[in-house]
Amino acid sequence: MKDIFKAVRVAARSIANMKDAERNAVLFTLADLIVARTSELIEANARDLARMSPDSPLYDRLKLTPQRLEGIASDMRNVASLPSPVGEEIERRTLPNGLLLRRVRVPFGVIGVIYEARPNVTFDVFSLCFKSGNACILKGGRDAEDSNTAAIALIHEALEAHGVDRNAAVMLPATHEATAELLNAVGYVDVCIPRGGRNLIDFVRDNAKVPVIETGAGVVHAYFDADADLEMGTAIINNAKTRRVSVCNALDTLLIHRSRLSDLPAICAPLAGKRVEIHADGDSLAALAGHYPAELLVPATDSDWDREWMDHKMGVRTVGSVDEAIDHIAVHGSGHSECIITDSADTAERFQAEVDASCVYVNAPTSFTDGAQFGLGAEIGISTQKLGPRGPMGLKEITTYRYLINGEGQIRG
Repeated sequence: MKDIFKAVRVAARSIANMKDAERNAVLFTLADLIVARTSELIEANARDLARMSPDSPLYDRLKLTPQRLEGIASDMRNVASLPSPVGEEIERRTLPNGLLLRRVRVPFGVIGVIYEARPNVTFDVFSLCFKSGNACILKGGRDAEDSNTAAIALIHEALEAHGVDRNAAVMLPATHEATAELLNAVGYVDVCIPRGGRNLIDFVRDNAKVPVIETGAGVVHAYFDADADLEMGTAIINNAKTRRVSVCNALDTLLIHRSRLSDLPAICAPLAGKRVEIHADGDSLAALAGHYPAELLVPATDSDWDREWMDHKMGVRTVGSVDEAIDHIAVHGSGHSECIITDSADTAERFQAEVDASCVYVNAPTSFTDGAQFGLGAEIGISTQKLGPRGPMGLKEITTYRYLINGEGQIRG
């Protein structure tokens, strides 16, 4: 494994010095290959899907379709068309002693990414890393092994078509031993990024000797305020919960102001059509009784407020004020994405000022927390930490900087 890490390190130095047009050419070629070889990718993905129960929350994340592959290719072309951050001058100033000091963006070098049943991540991570001059070491899960093998083969084909070292992107075996080696690759890996559920993120953080950027785990809330518009709120909540239930920006808990409980059946009506199981507190349960399918109503437990459901399930809790909603999020939120639905500008301003999360929405669903939606082309992950990048991580977020100092013979006294 150490030989692999050494080879990636060497490749990182060469791609860091490539012209941006050369990197773009590789990405455009790869995007074309994804479309042209869709049937191969679908066949490989079908083998993975056959080993997973369709009832698994990960099934939707694992699944590739022609439409999703077209979207992946489109995102890759978008990444290629974005300006490269490499070499960008962040700061320029002349010190009192005459030294010219510049701070410029440079690649991290080698980025390791550990992820679960998400074959799209293979392409997203490569495109962002390569565009920003980074090499990447990918460690996918066993559930997506055939899909990832097919994906990395196309990546290597695109690299070799342009005479670029194929070690600019490597896929490690889907084993626990490979994970351990990656997390301990001090001197070879500059940063490791886990993408997955809370268990994976906790494991990486607790066991890594290389630096880690935490991403992904989302316990996401929407607060329906006393002054909320019913029609707008219903659409927002339905979209946030059911657009794709398995993604990290999907709604987990609806907080509703006590004065609006009579509107709860109307708010939840679209969810019933999508067979969403609601875990409700006593007041919410009473408001929904007789108006929502009984087999989909469950009394909530305390542990439900900390769940990232990743499924057709959702918590509903009654609160008496925006203060109570903010307090609930402070205790149970994960710092990912939060939303308020309100017509009160003052309440909205308070919510955005006091809720501690990487993305805080007013009158818009949390489903927009996505690198492509933010104009980043794609994302390498959504950081929920405060040290370093926060929120969707695009090209700039996976670069660092160095100081360049030019003098004319000055010496320090």
